[in-house]
Amino acid sequence: MMAVPSGTESDVPPGTVTDAAVLRESLRQPERFADLFDRHGDEIHRYVARRLGPDMAEDVVADTFLTAFRKRARYDLGRADARPWLYGIATHALREHRRAEARRNRALARAAPDRPEESFDERSTARVAAGRLRPELAAALARLSAADRDLLLLIAWAELSYDEAAQALGVPIGTIKSRLHRIRKKLHRAFGGTDPLQENAT
Repeated sequence: MMAVPSGTESDVPPGTVTDAAVLRESLRQPERFADLFDRHGDEIHRYVARRLGPDMAEDVVADTFLTAFRKRARYDLGRADARPWLYGIATHALREHRRAEARRNRALARAAPDRPEESFDERSTARVAAGRLRPELAAALARLSAADRDLLLLIAWAELSYDEAAQALGVPIGTIKSRLHRIRKKLHRAFGGTDPLQENAT
C-alpha cells in the first residue's frame, strides 16, 4: 500500500488518494472505511502489541477502528494523513488497559535477559526505538506517568513527529516539546546520560 502523504490536502500530489479522501467517501459509502484499516491496521496493531503484548492487542485495535468509524464524520478533512488521529484513538483505548500495561512493564523489568546485553551506550537510539522492550527500558517506562509514557511511545515507537503527536493527543505543540524535555531529563538520569528517544521531530 502506498504511503499516505502527511500534511494538508493541498500538499498532496494530484491523483493521490489520501486518508482524508477515503474518510470523506466513507460517509457516503461506509464500506470504503475498510481501506483505512488496510492502510494502517498493521501499524496500529504493532504499536499496541508492543505496549500490551499480542494477546490483548486485537481487542484494542478493534476498538480503535470501531471508534474511528463512528467518529469519521468529525475528522478534519484538511489533514491528509489519518495516522495521528488513529494513534490518538488507540491511546485512549489503551487507557482502559493501564493496569495490564503496568503489570507487563514491571514483569519485563524483573525479567532476566535471554542473552548477554550490550550496554545501553552501545545501542543506537533507533535500535532502542525499534527493538523489543528490554528490562531496563520497561523499568524506566513503569516509572513515568501514564501521560508521559503515551507521549514518549508515540514519538519513539509510533515515530510520530512533534506536530503529529500534538494532533494525536490534542495538545499544543509547545506542550509536547516542554513535556518531552522533562521526559528526556528523567531518561538521561535512568540511562546514564543517553537519550533513548529517537529524534524524528520536524
